[in-house]
Amino acid sequence: MSFVAIAQFAPGNDVPANLAVIRSYSENAAGRGATLVVFPEYSSFFEPQLGAASLAAAEAVDGPFVSSLKEIASTLGIHLVAGMLETMDATHVSNTLVAVSPAGVVVATYRKLHLYDAFGQRESDIVRAGDIAPPQTFPWEGFTVGMQTCYDIRFPEVSRQLVDVGADLLLVPAEWVRGPLKEHHWRTLVTARALENTVYIAAADHAPPIGAGNSMVVDPMGVELVTIGDEAGIAVAEVTPERVAAVRRVNPALALRRFGTHAL
Repeated sequence: MSFVAIAQFAPGNDVPANLAVIRSYSENAAGRGATLVVFPEYSSFFEPQLGAASLAAAEAVDGPFVSSLKEIASTLGIHLVAGMLETMDATHVSNTLVAVSPAGVVVATYRKLHLYDAFGQRESDIVRAGDIAPPQTFPWEGFTVGMQTCYDIRFPEVSRQLVDVGADLLLVPAEWVRGPLKEHHWRTLVTARALENTVYIAAADHAPPIGAGNSMVVDPMGVELVTIGDEAGIAVAEVTPERVAAVRRVNPALALRRFGTHAL
């Protein structure tokens, strides 16, 4: 049996405090059998309006924040995924996801491709979009795991490209900002990406008051296995490759499609 955990909290501008939550929640999840724990976007540092403090808080992938993730993962024997601010240059950072293995090794990274220049926000003022490149995945207990970030979920080709390289479990760390209809959008999009690709999706959002919450794990038939509402906490779900295979026998949508994807 394989168990994935989603962790929902509201990161702030205190990196040690954020790491303390990551450690506590990871210990809790591991104690409940989870060997993959997914934390939100911007888990290292977050301010509601990205600015000079975000630039100052950015680190390299081999910096102290990821070193702490490595220590937590290796101590608990888990895979750990979290979002961070990665140093780019004097005026911009990357919104980066890092996946760390139980061996304390970075096994995949993902730099957000679609920036949140929508709903009155301008993420691109501070964040540089990731380069178009072959997607990185990593193996976990019979799954091939792919990653994307928050606003990327509105672009179905991101998920499809991950599935095309073999991903059958997609992780979506997010800071899905609350607002009119935004919770509805989040729940619909996460479910749609699972259904159309016949994959599991583990989506971890910020807790309110800024994030919409509603972190969830959805199975390949669109069934919500676990959901966290509006409070900080973790939830654990059992996932199996056999479920993916069984759904694809009933609904061979990937095999029947007649269109591919490509970068513009």
